Amino acid sequence: MQPNRRDFLTIMGAGTLAISGLGAGIRPARAAGTVTVLNWQGYGTDEKWAVEAFKEKTGIEVVHDYYNAESEMLTKLRTNPGAYDVVVVNSARTQQATAEDLLDAIDLSKVSNAAGVPAKLADHPNFTLDGEHYGVPWVWGMNALAMRDGKPRPDSYGALADPAYAGKVGLFDDAVTAVAIGAFMTGQDMNDPKDLKSVGDWLKALKPNVKTIWTSEDQWNKAFSAGEFDLSVYWSGASVRSKRNFKLPVEFVVPKEGAVGWLDTLAIPATSENKDNALAFINYMIDPAFYFDWATKVGAPASANTAAMDKLPADDLNRKVHDPKFLDTMTIMAPQPDERREAFSNLWQEVKASYAG
Repeated sequence: MQPNRRDFLTIMGAGTLAISGLGAGIRPARAAGTVTVLNWQGYGTDEKWAVEAFKEKTGIEVVHDYYNAESEMLTKLRTNPGAYDVVVVNSARTQQATAEDLLDAIDLSKVSNAAGVPAKLADHPNFTLDGEHYGVPWVWGMNALAMRDGKPRPDSYGALADPAYAGKVGLFDDAVTAVAIGAFMTGQDMNDPKDLKSVGDWLKALKPNVKTIWTSEDQWNKAFSAGEFDLSVYWSGASVRSKRNFKLPVEFVVPKEGAVGWLDTLAIPATSENKDNALAFINYMIDPAFYFDWATKVGAPASANTAAMDKLPADDLNRKVHDPKFLDTMTIMAPQPDERREAFSNLWQEVKASYAG
């Protein structure tokens, strides 16, 4: 998820092999040696050095189109049949895509690097149906807490309400994450809380502490650097980049309630015309050699391929933050019916209005 993968572009810069204007009825020129990828811009698959290395290795040219929201991704798949060969899908959206026959099942035995993906990810129910896989796990991450070095290490999201942090808390402007944390703190399932009022009441009680509601990684870095807050909801991978690339005094913390987890997959649209090329590109994207360069040169979420994570140095910050033990304790975002997504959104708008009032 998570969410806001487009912020990779703002922070790190995007690859240059993009196409634009793939609106309804418009398709890129095709060739036997191409693979067209639909993804967030600047999110791994379009790193210039990576696509050049893939082309040199395979002879396949990588072409990109982008989306700015998961709903837009689904619309592009619906309205551009045959245009795409690989699409990055938050696993929480896979069931919606498969219900519309937008994705092909993938035989994981044809993706050699998938052997390094643990069964708990490879067979996750978010993207498996009747024993078939509608995506290959690519990367995962967590939304939890980030604290300023030197402050007491929180063991619970309850720290967001601690008077010691009055006017010093930052929240992520995302309804799903906010509701998830409120659900944790009211003893409910984050993916299907039954008592949204209690979730809203808990979130509204944070008002004296909330200083910033951030929407992008760039905004978070600037606000934290300026001392606007000392404790915040944040992304695991972003915390690594903030500390390593921007030298910010931040530590990522997963409280006892667990993290809000997300899992992104690489899927093949049902109408792809280059499925063998798609499989080759997917295999490259989960290759430990690619991941090592992405993680150490740019900054990346955790690879779903255990062999790729093991390739990082033992003291690598990304490896420490994404300790595999969290795969057992985090709750991965699940598919949501439209009416529940709308209820979450409405509640979050109500909470934000209470902060402003």
